Amino acid sequence: MASLNVGLIGCGNISGIYFKNAKKFDVLDIVACADIDMERAKLQAEEYDIPKVYTPEELLDDPEIDLVINLTIPAVHAEIALSCLEAGKHVYGEKPLAVSREDGKKVLEVAREKQLFVANAPDTFLGGGIQTCRKLIDDGWIGKPISATAFMMNHGHESWHPDATFYYQQGGGPMFDMGPYYLTALINLMGPIKRVTGSTATTFSERTITSQQNYGKKIQVNTPTQINGVIDFENGAVGSIITSFDTWHHHLPNIEIHGTEGSMVVPDPNNFGGPVYVRRHDHKEWSEIPLTHGFTENSRGLGVADMAHAILTNKTARANGDLAYHVLDVMHGFHDASNSGNHYVLASTCEQPEAMPVGINKHNFDSFYQYKEVVQK
Repeated sequence: MASLNVGLIGCGNISGIYFKNAKKFDVLDIVACADIDMERAKLQAEEYDIPKVYTPEELLDDPEIDLVINLTIPAVHAEIALSCLEAGKHVYGEKPLAVSREDGKKVLEVAREKQLFVANAPDTFLGGGIQTCRKLIDDGWIGKPISATAFMMNHGHESWHPDATFYYQQGGGPMFDMGPYYLTALINLMGPIKRVTGSTATTFSERTITSQQNYGKKIQVNTPTQINGVIDFENGAVGSIITSFDTWHHHLPNIEIHGTEGSMVVPDPNNFGGPVYVRRHDHKEWSEIPLTHGFTENSRGLGVADMAHAILTNKTARANGDLAYHVLDVMHGFHDASNSGNHYVLASTCEQPEAMPVGINKHNFDSFYQYKEVVQK
């Protein structure tokens, strides 16, 4: 079957799982990697048997590369994405799509002009856990969804991350770091968002790194670290979300969806699997529901593979740029609402992503898309 030649820019901590998982998909062939630190790129190339090691500029100049995976830091996501598009290459990026709405819009505009695909992490919503939840909702197990709650609360990254500085700058904070997982999952389950409001706070103006590599280094905090938001979905449902780097401990669930006929516990949207629980209005206990889809292990890169098949069959990637921009717009909306004291009405929207087919897994993934391509012919 057809495959795409892939280059990867940004050989940091998260790149390993992309290199590893890409080998599981026939549609992806990572042929080159690049980083501003050439030694880091060489080490990853050696470990994962990548034939070409480039500077970022050299990678973009390679005419054989069709698609670029952009794993750079958030501050340069848009800059690298635009460079990829200008070089005539499709691009899949880590979250968020961009730091600013303006840069996010520019990425989508250039992609449309060049007739190229843009897609973006997170792709965890394509995993077995959240796709099982999507099927249960679509099949009416909890009736019409009427509300949702989402909680991502911890005390930040400085105790374990080798250099947590960028998590506390513009484009970081708990909303821009982890919000994409929760908001993308909610949009997949509930549809796009119409309006938000929020309150934000910065509890600590300075953080001290206690991880070994930069122990004792001080970080100036330049972004809110506590964001409490309210969501109005286009379908009429309402939601609440808290993202926090100011919380030591809590007992709150990751995500719950409540409907006219019952309630559902959704697994951690930062993972691909996890238990799913449902309790209908006439049930005395919660029931754990067997997962109906595969990809329950760490499957980062699944979104890239889905995008590659979308390119080859001229379909819409599930983790597409419009979805990523809508999430970016929502995240800014919580901050804007807090600053202005008013609701923020979304200027963007997106299609609810198409559900993954029941029973899809790493063994039949490529053949499923190949079958769809043959049917279209």
